[in-house]
Amino acid sequence: MNLILASLIAIGLCGQTKVGPAKGHLIVAGGGDLGPEIVGRFIEMAGGPEAPIVIIPTADDRDEFPADYAANSFLAKAGARKVTMLHTRKKSDSDTETFAAVLKQAGGVWFTGGRHWRLVDSYLNTKVHQELRALLDRGGVIGGTSAGATIQGSFMVRGARSGNTIMVDRDYQEGLGFLRGVAIDQHLLARKRERDMVPVVQERPALLGLGIDEGTAIVVSGDRFRVVGTSKVAIYEHGKPFYFLSAGDEFDLATRRRGN
Repeated sequence: MNLILASLIAIGLCGQTKVGPAKGHLIVAGGGDLGPEIVGRFIEMAGGPEAPIVIIPTADDRDEFPADYAANSFLAKAGARKVTMLHTRKKSDSDTETFAAVLKQAGGVWFTGGRHWRLVDSYLNTKVHQELRALLDRGGVIGGTSAGATIQGSFMVRGARSGNTIMVDRDYQEGLGFLRGVAIDQHLLARKRERDMVPVVQERPALLGLGIDEGTAIVVSGDRFRVVGTSKVAIYEHGKPFYFLSAGDEFDLATRRRGN
């Protein structure tokens, strides 16, 4: 039984979810080199090598990208044959049906790394944002690494324009919200960030914090996720010590309980 089918059975095909997407899947990666257990899984969940996939590099500091960016992307090198780039610095662009239309047929979307405030400036509460939710509703997958991981939560840490050492910025706190009531940190152990999320959840009792190290990801279906990759994922809750999950471990986002 594959992971997708097992996850659907676990949450119930018609069940209501509290945290994760009711349909579709998320892959949330902590940066660094990502192995085939992450990239290959994303392509599989998007529908396979022939499925239309959109890569969004807007978190990067470049304003423009070469015409062959998608064709030379890590997704194309991993075997995806129909990769298209979506990018703008103008929210007025991303709030049009024409610009967002490429997402209507996509089986998967991947957000690359950089600074996630740039993704907020371009896509939050726009037609693109609506189409991303529609992609999940039809069973697709949204993935992302580093900034592309943090943006998938509802509460955004390290969003300040002035630097990524500021955990909570006054102006940049709202993410795209594919995981509700969740804040996501990345590069966790590689950059010695394992304690940075503690004060964030202590000040916000309802918030669940996730810290994901490099080379590692969570694969989310409904309210459950499984850890894949080479390192650790940290779980943060108000009033409790944080702890780590490893590859193969599962976690229920709704009940906040670990276990397979």
